[in-house]
Amino acid sequence: MVIGFFVRLYTLVFGAIERLTEGWFLGLASRLIFAAVLFQFFWNSALTKIGGNIMNIFTPTAGAYAQMLPAMMEQVSYDTSQIAFFPYGLIVLLGTWGEFILPVLVVVGLFTRAASLGMIVFIIVMTYVDITGHGADAKTIGALFDGDPYAIIADDRLLWIFLLLVPTLKGPGLISLDALLGVQYRRREMYY
Repeated sequence: MVIGFFVRLYTLVFGAIERLTEGWFLGLASRLIFAAVLFQFFWNSALTKIGGNIMNIFTPTAGAYAQMLPAMMEQVSYDTSQIAFFPYGLIVLLGTWGEFILPVLVVVGLFTRAASLGMIVFIIVMTYVDITGHGADAKTIGALFDGDPYAIIADDRLLWIFLLLVPTLKGPGLISLDALLGVQYRRREMYY
């Protein structure tokens, strides 16, 4: 009897919370947390790839090449003119653009599912390059379930990916440009 009361109370309280937050909260919360925790990180990283000058958006710096293609840059003594544009220069250019564009799209909620999935892929590639190309040590890499919160790559990057899985799978929520454009699209479709 007492257990039944607590089960009903539990179901009532959490059922109400679920109904109140359905369709808007998780997407919005994940995008706001991404903005608060990771946006500045990615934006600053992208700025280093263009030397802090937006006019370099079409000509990433040698630092951009060194960040994304460390072994190749070492082989050519950090002379970017010795690296073929296709495919390597294109990879650096698109990676630089992605680091600027994808976080903005996630935060404002525009093409959110695709942008979030793009960020997940970006983080996976970034992690691979950090481990294999930059030679991150075992302490920095860490391992899942190791209990060491300072081993940043395995632990932090997994949390980043999970944070981005929410808008990828659940959408951006009602407070987003996607939702606004969807309303406009549906209105237009009604008249045609």
